[in-house]
Amino acid sequence: MTTTETVPTGLGDARITWYAADGAARLVLALGHGAGGGVEARDLRALAAALPATGVTVALVEQPWRVAGKKLAPAPKRLDEGWRDLWPALCAAGPPVVAGGRSAGARVACRTARELGAHAVLALSFPLHPPGKPESSRADELLGAGVPTLVVQGGNDPFGRPEEFPAGEHELVGVPFGDHGFAVPKRAPVTQEQALEVITGAVAAWTRALRE
Repeated sequence: MTTTETVPTGLGDARITWYAADGAARLVLALGHGAGGGVEARDLRALAAALPATGVTVALVEQPWRVAGKKLAPAPKRLDEGWRDLWPALCAAGPPVVAGGRSAGARVACRTARELGAHAVLALSFPLHPPGKPESSRADELLGAGVPTLVVQGGNDPFGRPEEFPAGEHELVGVPFGDHGFAVPKRAPVTQEQALEVITGAVAAWTRALRE
């Protein structure tokens, strides 16, 4: 079952689209979008379709700027403020909440996880550095999450390939040939469907382990 909820925040209305778990939910996985797109991203949609069957309720979260129809995301501090304001609505369902998101949404989840009491963090396409600028690392955000963290990263992501990530407490899964949006070239030896199955399979296994 899918429902949509509007949540007032200090920055305007946010929106949560709920994909309810089959039966009693054991976790809520809250997923924010990136700075260049919304919750229609292929990885977010794939997780929303696949995880309810595993007992995980998926909440796709649209930040206020996106709901308002703006094309440019605000500064990171403002993104964090919006996430904090809507967090109580994510927790109201009852089960532990895993904070997550793709790209800028992954950064928000990492920066706020400890203070909000997130059960864990899922970082999809974490932008480890701007393209071509590995010296401008954002590894401190990832390493400072303070909770169990899974990073899912495209093998050809210009914002940071899997082998560029520093060692730490987080787990890391690479998606072969995937770019920042997990798109794979048509000539790659894996299909787009197979790439998405890597993502959904890894996240399903990880969320099962969180509750064992």
